[in-house]
Amino acid sequence: MAKRRTRPACVLVIHGPNLNLLGTREPGLYGRETLANIDAELRALGAELGIVVEIFQSNHEGAIVDRIHAARERCAGLIVNGGGLSHTSVVLRDAVTAVGLPTIEVHLTNTHAREPWRHGSLLGGVCVGRIEGLGALGYRLALRALAERGSGHGNIGNARPPGI
Repeated sequence: MAKRRTRPACVLVIHGPNLNLLGTREPGLYGRETLANIDAELRALGAELGIVVEIFQSNHEGAIVDRIHAARERCAGLIVNGGGLSHTSVVLRDAVTAVGLPTIEVHLTNTHAREPWRHGSLLGGVCVGRIEGLGALGYRLALRALAERGSGHGNIGNARPPGI
């Protein structure tokens, strides 16, 4: 009997508004690492872990929501750095909830060490985890965490955090 081939798990990484300016935008706060470099590191780590990494950046909330919706049938998890949208966007939160994929929220900076309005996250409550303040390392840790949840079965694990 022939073995059924399984596709590698797919993780969609979403970079929200203004993240396209990494490397030049407020380097004292965000560092000099570019988004292209972060993306290359994620793709390399994904290949090492047997995970297809799709990456999308947009400065437009609707485009981000459309991409999250499109991931519903082909991806096993999400990593989302919504930038400022994480603190303000009910629409982003609803999109993540609607697709039911395990999601990890990532922020390059420690949002609790910044302006008070950044301390809260509308997105965080519907995510299985949140990583912040570790720079680009946070993305790689999120990808490893999703891989661990999947135990190599092409499935990243339970979509919802406990209680949701």
